[in-house]
Amino acid sequence: MTENLVYRLGQNCELEDIEVGKTYEVKVQGFAKFGTFVYLNNRIKGLIHISNVKTDHKEGDTLYVYVKNIRDNGNIDLEEVRAPSDFEIKTVSRKAVPLRLCDLKNKVGRNVMLDVEVAQIKQTSGPTIFTLVDETGSENAAAFTEAGKRSYPEVELGDMVSVSGEVMMRNGQLQIEVSHMEVLTEEEKEIVRKRIAEATEERAKPKDMPFLIESEVLDRLKPEMQKVAQIIRKAIFTNQPIVLRHHADADGIVAAVSVEKAILALIRDEGGDMDTESHLFKRAPSKAPFYEIEDVTRDLDFALRDNVRFGQKLPLILMMDNGSTEEDEPSYKVAKIYDLPIVVVDHHHPDESTDQYLVAHVNPYHVGGDFGVTAGMLGAELARMIHPGIEKEIMHFPAVAAVGDRSEAPERAKYLELVADKYTEDECKDIALALDYEQFWLRFNDGKEIIKDILNINGNEDRHRRLVKLLVSEANAAIEDQLKASMPHVKDTKLQNGAHLFTIDVEIFAHRFTFPPPGKTSGEIHDILCKRNEGKPVVTLGLGPDFAVIRSRGVLMNIPKMVREMRDDIEGGGVSGGGHLVVGSIKFVEGMKDVVVDELVRKIGEFPVE
Repeated sequence: MTENLVYRLGQNCELEDIEVGKTYEVKVQGFAKFGTFVYLNNRIKGLIHISNVKTDHKEGDTLYVYVKNIRDNGNIDLEEVRAPSDFEIKTVSRKAVPLRLCDLKNKVGRNVMLDVEVAQIKQTSGPTIFTLVDETGSENAAAFTEAGKRSYPEVELGDMVSVSGEVMMRNGQLQIEVSHMEVLTEEEKEIVRKRIAEATEERAKPKDMPFLIESEVLDRLKPEMQKVAQIIRKAIFTNQPIVLRHHADADGIVAAVSVEKAILALIRDEGGDMDTESHLFKRAPSKAPFYEIEDVTRDLDFALRDNVRFGQKLPLILMMDNGSTEEDEPSYKVAKIYDLPIVVVDHHHPDESTDQYLVAHVNPYHVGGDFGVTAGMLGAELARMIHPGIEKEIMHFPAVAAVGDRSEAPERAKYLELVADKYTEDECKDIALALDYEQFWLRFNDGKEIIKDILNINGNEDRHRRLVKLLVSEANAAIEDQLKASMPHVKDTKLQNGAHLFTIDVEIFAHRFTFPPPGKTSGEIHDILCKRNEGKPVVTLGLGPDFAVIRSRGVLMNIPKMVREMRDDIEGGGVSGGGHLVVGSIKFVEGMKDVVVDELVRKIGEFPVE
């Protein structure tokens, strides 16, 4: 090695790229009684002990140092040397394997350098906290300029940055005490972005595992379910918040809570705590089986506030037991303005036009199935893909969803058989009814801990049984009271296709603003009428001033198709709605009630019967 060769450490270099016995160009960073601190690059700092200082210098001066030793703790012993005459500068490129966030647990007390993505920027009353992510996980980095003042204001959410600092333990959590942070060049950004994206995509892929039961429909849905699981896992790995919207009935609750359990378990596996969970995940019930403007407005308001206050990314929207129809599209258009990614797991009859707003869509109708494969079934299987470790806790969820949503698909019996040693069919029905009853009083709240007790996942078997027994008793009493008031006012009409049409005005002949609500009241009346007319086609209409709830058995109707036709044909009717093919609801303007209902009855009478 020639004597006139001086090395300049590249900005991407780490400690492992420095060699003992070589001379390097450095810049003076500061002074202490025992020597001079210098930067070998923007990431790595060393000390020239006072005994090895040869010249007078000031902060920012360029010096030349000889590397005497690199200690086990990462400290570098340097000796100042005078620049050789006619020397040549050689830039050192990084040769060491770049450090990853998963390596930090073995680097406590040492200075490190990483190329990472900024996933969150939170300004506290003290330091600025940056949440950093790479393909192996996420960790926090603290940078301090002065109390409450933003450090590195040039760094923005989503930037690819180079971070240097000491790895410390704070309150039992790893944290980097930042000494330097800079945004990478465009070329460097692309390299890091590609590295993180490719590795994260691979890491986020769910394990290929069999379903809890044998099902041709589920087998055909598996690729799209795996795609959704990968999207959710990737969001967690990259610290993207998730908003889970679900229909506020037993099927929707079961579907959502299954996935909620899996998401929170994975967040904890990634080092998250309760505070992290509350910032990265939110479950919110929707009263209607579609994404209402009120829902998306609330979600955007929370998301934008968190983006401003806590420097968070905008969320992934996950729709469960809703989201497949034209009714969702006005809200999707709002979400699209903010580039919010949306995925749907649903079993309502889908509209093709909706898929243009979605990045993934699981729906049994897409593969020749129907609403009998419920959202709760799909949610439990999806949850296992996201985090297999939660399987035992949610094993009974699909059976509860099956009976709660009155599924007649072959999957129903299989899921019930799966848990028959612990839950009877009647017990599953009781859990479903308790969920419906409690969610009615919870309104828009998720009732997280109460719902856990009803579903028996809080670990208190005795409390679960007592709570479900009480809620079912109260629900049945309310239903009985409602039916006593309503049944005498049911009207029977014979349609041209031979079906019995039963109508009841649930606005004036039922208790209002209490359980059961109009939809469930109509369903309970329908069940009684089906038993009274065993083997005959039966349609029940629960009518209000501006809505109609439809329940059908034995009539091969298509409610979404009827809604579209009536919307186009009845001028000034304001018709909207949807649901399953034979179970759903229609809205209209009150002044057009007679016209809309007459047309609805006419159309129902034209459908074939079984």
